[in-house]
Amino acid sequence: MSENQNLLAEQRRALILDEVRRRGGARVNELTRRLGVSDMTVRRDLDALARQGMVEKVHGGAVPVFEASTHEPGFEAKSGLELSAKEDIARAAAAFVAPGTAIALSGGTTTYALAHHLLDVADLTVVTNSVRVADVFHSAQQVSGLRADSATVVLTGGVRTPSDSLVGPVADQAIGSLHFDVLFLGVHGISAEAGLSTPNLAEAETNRRLVQSARRVVVVADHTKWGTVGLSSFAKLDEVDTLVTDAGLPAATRAEVSEQLRLVVAGEPEPAEAAAAAEDD
Repeated sequence: MSENQNLLAEQRRALILDEVRRRGGARVNELTRRLGVSDMTVRRDLDALARQGMVEKVHGGAVPVFEASTHEPGFEAKSGLELSAKEDIARAAAAFVAPGTAIALSGGTTTYALAHHLLDVADLTVVTNSVRVADVFHSAQQVSGLRADSATVVLTGGVRTPSDSLVGPVADQAIGSLHFDVLFLGVHGISAEAGLSTPNLAEAETNRRLVQSARRVVVVADHTKWGTVGLSSFAKLDEVDTLVTDAGLPAATRAEVSEQLRLVVAGEPEPAEAAAAAEDD
């Protein structure tokens, strides 16, 4: 596949990860032929994926890392992964937020990145079960002083998870009594079969309440989340309005997702926009 020679490293690694997961493993020589790159390039990519905990290197290739469906990484462990992708996604998702609206941000490192891009949006009401997200707005107001157009932040109570989200009956009751225009939802895993899932049973119920209370649901998830399945599913794909992801999502997966919901790839025009631009040319 010579057309893959000029792929960015991040896109190439996404293709490698997809191949390893789909086939249960891949050899270096197979990947070099498929991607049209050198053995050294593939080995460097496998090293990078292994450091991120995405694959396990074996003699001559790599196999997928199968985590228990109940394994829940902590916030700090996740915060160092896919940094550029999360920043791109956050920037693209921020365009969905209008001044004066009520939005919700779930827990997660991508919603945490998004919060930083919303500090200058006037007159927001932000509902969140993320301690980290609430701290972003609180810290900004402490530094700049309280402004008339600063965000009103509603932090639910609840029991704190390893990802610094607040979950459980207290959080569920608070969220169930509210209604917001847009929910920005970070996820542990997303797939066509399992929908949106998490390894934490209590978080699944809290996320379910968030989805039920939102007029629109926007999932913000980098390409590595596709194909991951946690212990508990809390929403089907047809309950999601939009998926905002990064350029690392393989073409075949993009086509699969686009059949069910609106797909926004950060940094790329949407199909309708691309078609309109082509007509103008």
